[in-house]
Amino acid sequence: MGDDESGQVRSVSVGDDVPEDSGSLGRSTVPAPPSWSSIPPGDCDVRLVVCDMDGTLLTDSGVVPDTFWPLLEVMRSRGVTFVPASGRQYATLAALFERAPDGVSYIAENGCLVVHSGVVVSMACLEFDTVRQVVRATREAPGAAGLGLVVCGLDSAYIERTDPAFVAEASKYYARLEHVDDLTAVTDKVLKLAIYDFTDAERTAERVFGSIAAREQVVVSGKHWIDIMSRDADKGRAVRSLQEALGIPPARTAVFGDYLNDLEMLDAARWSFAMANAHPEVRARARYLAPANDEDGVVTVLSRMFDS
Repeated sequence: MGDDESGQVRSVSVGDDVPEDSGSLGRSTVPAPPSWSSIPPGDCDVRLVVCDMDGTLLTDSGVVPDTFWPLLEVMRSRGVTFVPASGRQYATLAALFERAPDGVSYIAENGCLVVHSGVVVSMACLEFDTVRQVVRATREAPGAAGLGLVVCGLDSAYIERTDPAFVAEASKYYARLEHVDDLTAVTDKVLKLAIYDFTDAERTAERVFGSIAAREQVVVSGKHWIDIMSRDADKGRAVRSLQEALGIPPARTAVFGDYLNDLEMLDAARWSFAMANAHPEVRARARYLAPANDEDGVVTVLSRMFDS
């Protein structure tokens, strides 16, 4: 709803959630970028591939397509670093790619944490004063019974609520999840705060957490989720930190995305692709248009780029 510097809550996704009406996005009047098929086979020297998860690499059922694994072996044999980039927890991403050989890097928590070969490359944390303020605001909010807070730490994610409905929602995105009696007593480094609203996240974000938006990012990440994280964190900065660490320039980087939290990382690469199912702003920002996620879009494009 507003610019980052305005202190307003932003109604854009910082998770990987695809809006419920995302099928209509592909019918936008925004001019589409050139098709992926305009790229000559094997005509690009890419050494870094960064890929959003939900709505991009993952199928609509939320799994890595089987066709991806042979392609990952091809990339590895050619010295290409593959990087899942997601709003999900690092442990959750690692579980998704447990079949992967060594060498996969990760951009987790929407850029708050970047890991390469098990080593932290960059990290953006929240101050504990902010954590305490959000915990207090969540507990004291009108309709607090309908809100559940996840404190997303470096070592684990933490929750106070134990009711099955909330735990089921949190468990979808946080493979490492611990129950604590008091979230203000968590001593782990805090990367992000995620609030699940059983009714209307957008309304709650402005009403309950609007004052926090003056100094941190407060973003509606879906119908039921609100994310609060440092202003120093986004996927674009995360990609650049990896490029610097690995000595790989934007000209040799390819990125794939579908939603608004992917915009900054599109700007960090010469080879930027919007999925056919992408938000209109993503399509307008990308250099090329890839097939939809449920049509093996990422695998199709990379197979052409590497002429495999």
